Amino acid sequence: MCSHPAFSAAIVDSKVDTYDRISDAIAFIRQHHLEQPNLSTIAQHVNLSDYHFQRLFTQWAGISPKRFLQYLTLDYAKSKIEQSPNLLALTAESGLSSPGRLHDLFVTLEAMSPGEYRAGGAGLQIRHGIHKTLFGYCLIALTPRGICNIQFLQNADKHTALQLLQTDWPQAQITRDQTATGNVCDQIFHASQPSPLTLHLKGTNFQMQVWQALLRIPLGDLTTYQTLATAIGKPTAARAIGNAVGRNPIAYLIPCHRVIRGTGELGGYRWGCDRKAALLGWEASQIEG
Repeated sequence: MCSHPAFSAAIVDSKVDTYDRISDAIAFIRQHHLEQPNLSTIAQHVNLSDYHFQRLFTQWAGISPKRFLQYLTLDYAKSKIEQSPNLLALTAESGLSSPGRLHDLFVTLEAMSPGEYRAGGAGLQIRHGIHKTLFGYCLIALTPRGICNIQFLQNADKHTALQLLQTDWPQAQITRDQTATGNVCDQIFHASQPSPLTLHLKGTNFQMQVWQALLRIPLGDLTTYQTLATAIGKPTAARAIGNAVGRNPIAYLIPCHRVIRGTGELGGYRWGCDRKAALLGWEASQIEG
């Protein structure tokens, strides 16, 4: 991290460096929200001038830091989840994604057969690569039938990400292919008119139900574990729903980050609570924009 506000434009424009700074700022604000830190205090924490921090944040999110932080408050979260009881039922009628929804991606889910599930990926070739995104580095993995894994990397820990991929697909042949996964990364995070995407998932029938329900949560909206349980016809299974949400193997595309606690608090996230806050704030800013 730069130790002085006079940093180069190249560093400012680096996507990963930008995300690291934004994530650090969000973590600081979440830790000190009762003190209501001002712009100067936050900028100083991430070693930037007020001007450069405001510029960097607005460049990343599309709105000011002050406006962005309004999206991370309990009041905002509660206002969104009040809309959620009928949300999943309404979106289910139009498929997994509404074609008119701003910045949303059309995603279809293809599950493995029971035999394939038991085989653990035997005879399957999986290509993987690690790429920069708006939200830090991520690992993307592909089978011939679709995307089987997307993981955000904690502290760029590539080794752990590959270990998790191998654990999920113990019998598969896993090779590196930055070109193939790079094309998919561009479609997910950078394309102005993305093509439909197919996910090739390995999970139990219950997990598949939960992941399909997650795909019906629109961009910029939030729901709760209890509402999700009711939506799939298992109103007493909120805890099991939480476990299935936590086992989601496809970050971002299967939007488990849009599930929060009934109190309006963000709750946990497999790839870090600060990243979850960044994702939710960024999505809300895209809807406003």
